[in-house]
Amino acid sequence: MRIPQRALTAVAAVSVLALSVTGCSGDSSSDGSRKVRFGYISDYNGASLLAIADKQGLWKEQGLSPDYKVFTNGPLQIQALGSGDLDFGYIGPGAMWLPASGKAEVVAVNTLARADRVIAQPGIDSIQDLKGKKVGVPEGTSGEMALNLALQKAGMSEKDVEKVPMDPSTVVSAFVSGQIDGAGLWYPLIDTIKAKKPGLKEVASTADFTDKAFPTAFVSPAKADKELTTKVVKVLQKANDWRAAHPEESVDAAAGLLKIDRKAVAADAANVETLSTGELVAKTKDGTVGGWLDGLGEFFVGTGQLPKAPASTTYYDGDLYTEAYGK
Repeated sequence: MRIPQRALTAVAAVSVLALSVTGCSGDSSSDGSRKVRFGYISDYNGASLLAIADKQGLWKEQGLSPDYKVFTNGPLQIQALGSGDLDFGYIGPGAMWLPASGKAEVVAVNTLARADRVIAQPGIDSIQDLKGKKVGVPEGTSGEMALNLALQKAGMSEKDVEKVPMDPSTVVSAFVSGQIDGAGLWYPLIDTIKAKKPGLKEVASTADFTDKAFPTAFVSPAKADKELTTKVVKVLQKANDWRAAHPEESVDAAAGLLKIDRKAVAADAANVETLSTGELVAKTKDGTVGGWLDGLGEFFVGTGQLPKAPASTTYYDGDLYTEAYGK
């Protein structure tokens, strides 16, 4: 199956943010620590572990110094990883087709997320009511994934709507101004829209698909420095355990890094399921994590984003993740 041009466009797109990433991998900071260029998205999923690692001094423990770069979505981070402008990044489940296609490696599962929705203008009450209407989506992301899942469930396809590719911030402005009838997007951006369009309808949600898992993850280039990756994974694992033990404080930490209202971060965190590192290690060993990723792979074959579903072991370094635990 040929991968459609629309899927490739999501990888090729470069934002001003991605272009602003500079520096060389492995550069040392003034204190002698190794600099790590780390991408993230401005939400609880993308920022909480980084914020915790800062507050708990976890980077310093590993002799590392983080240089954070904010991105609007996962595909742009995969682009930056591939060009050598980023060492690690964060992606949601909708971008998992990119590691599966060999463009990056998953080094740690983060959370299980159900923050993605298909929203519609007031007066549009179902996914079927969007037939023939304009629906904005950031291509290659979990917003597009939510739309495709909803269409499949309704017995529809992308041909039944007029899909309009646009970046996340443009989706927000286009929906608020009424230029589009619906959107595939995620929280907390939906809260931003709700503030100006309180009557919008959520016509589909990933939370409706209780038989599926939607893991978010941290990624590295396909051929990464194993020693550096192990150190970074240790930081993420320790931060993850602190988050699991201190959920309220983790919201505070994320709000501080993101510089946004705590209530908005708390609302975002309500759409997230966190697991302890011990649980993630156990689920890696028993094949559960692999099953989550394999399920997404099959879905992306159906959408045309992958020609076939590779084994998750080809892009998730579960051995490194489990070996790093407890060291």
